[in-house]
Amino acid sequence: MTELAARLSTIDQRIADAARLAGRDPAEITRIVVTKFHPASLVRDLYASGVREVGENRQQELSAKAEELADLDLRWHFIGQAQTNKAAAIRRSANAVHSVDRDRLADALHRAADGDDVLDVLVQVNLTQDQGRGGVAPGDARALAEHILTLPSLALRGVMAVAPLDEEPASAFARLRAVSDGLRELEPAADWISAGMTGDFVEAIAAGATHLRIGSAITGPRPERG
Repeated sequence: MTELAARLSTIDQRIADAARLAGRDPAEITRIVVTKFHPASLVRDLYASGVREVGENRQQELSAKAEELADLDLRWHFIGQAQTNKAAAIRRSANAVHSVDRDRLADALHRAADGDDVLDVLVQVNLTQDQGRGGVAPGDARALAEHILTLPSLALRGVMAVAPLDEEPASAFARLRAVSDGLRELEPAADWISAGMTGDFVEAIAAGATHLRIGSAITGPRPERG
């Protein structure tokens, strides 16, 4: 087994253990491997190890890797902050966008639709008091969700958040779960909770996370940017 495959196996076992501890079926949880700054060749190696869900933070990397790896049956998740002028490029490459945090971005993604294509989107929630961070305030998530539901080329799938650094993840993810419950009153199919990274996925799973975003614990250290 390669080092990459061994790291992947270790994380998957930890995810399964955490799911069972929370009384959940590990099959309910989607593990997204975040390959930020890593080459497309690493994604090919991940694919050979069974990975099908891949996440990217930057539009340029997403577009380049999706094009280079178009021969692979991969599902691409865009998880970074998105500029409205990059919405069309993101939509061309992503199967899901986790970081919709304003009406204008939702509108831009909708305008970029190609035919009857439907894009999965999540409302990004800011769990901190820092308004400069990405995400909508928890109290404003419902209004954004209502707006997304008026755009037929977007499918509201749930919520996404990053746990604050100055708070226990469990309490932060409990707030996210409450937002998720409210959105599912609007759209029962919006049952994704994208939460949990290497350091806090156990708490995220306990709070009901359905999608985990795991990076260097699987891929190894990120290469230096050129």
